[in-house]
Amino acid sequence: MSAAQHLQDKVVAVAGASGPAGQATMRRLAADGATVIGADIDQHRLDAALDAVRTAVPGAKVAGQVIDLLDPQEVHDWADHLEAEHGHVDGLLHLVGGWRGGKTFFETRIDDWDFLHDTVVRTLQHTSLAFQPALLRSPAGRYAMVSAAAAHKPTAGGAAYAAAKAATEAWTLALADSFAKETTAPDGTPTAAAAILVIKALVSPEMRAAKPDAKFAGFTDTADLATTLASLWERPAAELNGQHLWLTAR
Repeated sequence: MSAAQHLQDKVVAVAGASGPAGQATMRRLAADGATVIGADIDQHRLDAALDAVRTAVPGAKVAGQVIDLLDPQEVHDWADHLEAEHGHVDGLLHLVGGWRGGKTFFETRIDDWDFLHDTVVRTLQHTSLAFQPALLRSPAGRYAMVSAAAAHKPTAGGAAYAAAKAATEAWTLALADSFAKETTAPDGTPTAAAAILVIKALVSPEMRAAKPDAKFAGFTDTADLATTLASLWERPAAELNGQHLWLTAR
């Protein structure tokens, strides 16, 4: 069964919808027949992203919601609203990030950690906590985040970033454990899964156009990321749950 067949009638929320990864992912999900709900904190950016998806995918079932992912109540209300409106929520793809760092370890600024703690860690905590119950109730719930190879091999100047990504990986693995232990399937087989996609960095078509001579060695194209995310519904939850999916060299 193809990704398109697996995504028919699925309801998938995308956090960080207006970024390059979010837009590529919404296009792919919509093209494969999913109902896609994107979230972003900025109405204008969100509207532009949704319009771009509708242009690229005529007939796309796509909508948006302005959400402050640092407000836990807003995120919980969003999850509850989506399940009430559609009857089920089958995925939350967390594509929110950011990078801060320096050249040396000594130059690391603690306010870089503060920024990344909110942008990278806290937003993921809120979406995972809010959507976990609905994903457990779905017959094919999927949660995915994008991590970085830096979490597995930190550099001196990237201490804050590597630590933030490592924290989100640990949190997501705990979510995966909850999916395994709290499954509602009669035979005890997990129906929901949480996965970690590991990249070096992302590159978009716009980035390649702006720097046509750049190699972007080891970078993951946003379209390839979107393809991997769409394929999560092709794999059994028990096989996928708690896995690191490497999209760059280890």
